[in-house]
Amino acid sequence: MSDRINDERLDSDERVVTASVGEVFIDVASHEDSVRLSEFGAVVSFTGVVRDHDQGRRVRRLEYSAHPSAQNVLAHVAETVAAMPGVGRIAVSHRIGVLEIGDNALVAAISAAHRGAAFDGCRLLIEQVKLQLPIWKKQEFEDGTSEWVNCP
Repeated sequence: MSDRINDERLDSDERVVTASVGEVFIDVASHEDSVRLSEFGAVVSFTGVVRDHDQGRRVRRLEYSAHPSAQNVLAHVAETVAAMPGVGRIAVSHRIGVLEIGDNALVAAISAAHRGAAFDGCRLLIEQVKLQLPIWKKQEFEDGTSEWVNCP
């Protein structure tokens, strides 16, 4: 049985279906649906959610700011992971602007023929986004103070 991924019949522009940086709500289900094809038996997703605490302090909200190159960097990271053996399709989005507790900040979905490639690809994608994406996070705390974190 021919594996569409391994014989490269899936073009590179078909592998990354979404790589976006923006201020709109990110829907997990739409990311998962966009990577599904009949030949992929695994879909793995990750959602980074704004939590209400950090290092013992209560967080009120976050604000993400992006460098103008962020969109291109995210697309490059997604394309690199999509080129891994066994990976099918990728959809990844990072939100910027003011986010409230419980909001989705980062959503990624990856399909693959088998679960191992899907899990490995999703983990690598998230790790590389965290390392490479020029996005900065300002945390606002309940006590009225704030701090910038993850600033390279």
